[in-house]
Amino acid sequence: MTAALELSYLHHDASELHDLYDASDGLEHLALHAGAALEGAEPQEILRWAIDRFGPRFVIASSMADAVLAHMAGQIRPGVRVVFLDTGYHFAETQGMADAVESVTPIQLLRVRPEQSVAEQDATYGKDLWARDPDLCCRLRKVLPLRRALAPYVAWASGIRRDETDSRREIKVVEWDSSRQKIKVNPLAGWTEEQVDAYIAANNVLVNPLLSDGYGSIGCAPCTKRGAGREGRWAGTSKVECGLHG
Repeated sequence: MTAALELSYLHHDASELHDLYDASDGLEHLALHAGAALEGAEPQEILRWAIDRFGPRFVIASSMADAVLAHMAGQIRPGVRVVFLDTGYHFAETQGMADAVESVTPIQLLRVRPEQSVAEQDATYGKDLWARDPDLCCRLRKVLPLRRALAPYVAWASGIRRDETDSRREIKVVEWDSSRQKIKVNPLAGWTEEQVDAYIAANNVLVNPLLSDGYGSIGCAPCTKRGAGREGRWAGTSKVECGLHG
């Protein structure tokens, strides 16, 4: 496909999109070509492409470690939807971060909770499932709630980067999420931590205060300790991912 044809392929208007790409094989094809065409683009350009192409069928997921993606998206399209997984195990600082982002950023925050409260989960599976079977706990409190939350959407975005872990080295800026049959957009994939920090400083973007208290990565309180990068997540175990990203 020539560059001109590829750009034309990527820029159908919203009405055409629903006709052409509702089938999962069409979406997968679009993800493949968008990933190649947008590689090396600035995160804002990648986000703008997704927001323009998918409109209300696009949503952003945020862990509330920082508000970089929410800030970028809010500048492009005020009112864009941002999903926050309220697991019931978050640090108070993370809950406060979500409240602050909702207050000062022009986005629509969607708080998504598991089907069971922590107490109900304890009654069903026994207390502190996170300590005995963290994979199941993550599935119940993160993976399944996100799957339900993403059901109305064609595409979703995350803030993961290639430099975070070995398991993320090969992520594309746009890729096919085969487990959910959706397009996944990773606008920050090619950025370094230094570039993220520079954007935060230049734009006064909100940051979770735990990042200044020795936490390199922030998840649920029982499973997150201080440490550089993601070494504090599920420390002392072989677990490195919660299951949201493959």
